[in-house]
Amino acid sequence: MPNIEVNDVSLYYEIHGAGEPLMLVAGLGSDSQSWQPVIEELSRHFLVIAPDNRGTGRTIPQDVETSIRQIADDCMALARHLGFSSFNLLGHSMGGFVALDLAARYPDAVDKLILAGTSASNPKCNDVLFSDWASTLESGMDKMQWFRSIFHWLFTEQFFENKDALDAALRYAVDYPYPQSEVAFRKQVEAITGFDYFEQLSGVTAKTLVISGQEDILFPPHASASMAQAIPGAIFSMIEHAAHSIHMEQPQVFTDHVLDFLL
Repeated sequence: MPNIEVNDVSLYYEIHGAGEPLMLVAGLGSDSQSWQPVIEELSRHFLVIAPDNRGTGRTIPQDVETSIRQIADDCMALARHLGFSSFNLLGHSMGGFVALDLAARYPDAVDKLILAGTSASNPKCNDVLFSDWASTLESGMDKMQWFRSIFHWLFTEQFFENKDALDAALRYAVDYPYPQSEVAFRKQVEAITGFDYFEQLSGVTAKTLVISGQEDILFPPHASASMAQAIPGAIFSMIEHAAHSIHMEQPQVFTDHVLDFLL
């Protein structure tokens, strides 16, 4: 898959399928590979574009300056490079912040908008939590232990009952060949600290779907629902038996919601 020189990074991206363009924007500490559970199904219906956000994966350098606006501008530059004047946009968690910013600043570029596991602001408790994650990573904590501690915030209790699935997910995370550096993770954490977009929500003109995991404790359903209420005409949908990583725990239900909205 290719890289393009955009702004001040060499941006890695993947393309799957054919049809109308659908860009996927990953969350904090994640890259294009975080969409693996849903890529195959989505690409049956759309040309799926999945970039590695600045500071992650195969986008280099990783220690580049990072902000929500810069990530959004990277996505916009990628769409233009590929020749798309408009496209559908799906953002998860921090990627939802990016998608909101892009949709508000480039209203003609976004056909339909999907915001998953996210809100219009990052609460103070998350600011502290994410900063603590960065500090423990910088401290040299064993990576297996670090990921296990974070998984408690991402998945439901049921996920932990399947030891084989848990061990496989942990091993994948630890052995991932394109890990995010401690510096890059800290820069992403700083990029979302204090994020608050509520005042701009009324200006989002794209048809919007907001998806929440019923057991999400990072961005609870009530926070996502409040965002949906503030976006003109937005639809709110909640998925049971899912926490923050909705598309990983419930990939089929997640893709069903996305496709019902887009098609």
